Amino acid sequence: MSREEFRQLPLHQKIKTLYIEGTFVVAIRYYRHKINLYLLENEYVEVFYNHKEDKIEKIDFLPRDHSRMKFYLDQIKLA
Repeated sequence: MSREEFRQLPLHQKIKTLYIEGTFVVAIRYYRHKINLYLLENEYVEVFYNHKEDKIEKIDFLPRDHSRMKFYLDQIKLA
């Protein structure tokens, strides 16, 4: 599935696709969101969850040069 095909899916289909085909990597807290990072094929996908509203607000690809990448890297421990 291409990036554009994934982006065109309705939210519930994105969730299903990540659950079945994706691999959970790590979660971070970022402002008012908990963001779960998944690996889908060769791409990182972020799921933005708003605790106060108890809903997923956005699912989109993470640009590899985004400043949020540092927050994810800080959570990963290598032996």
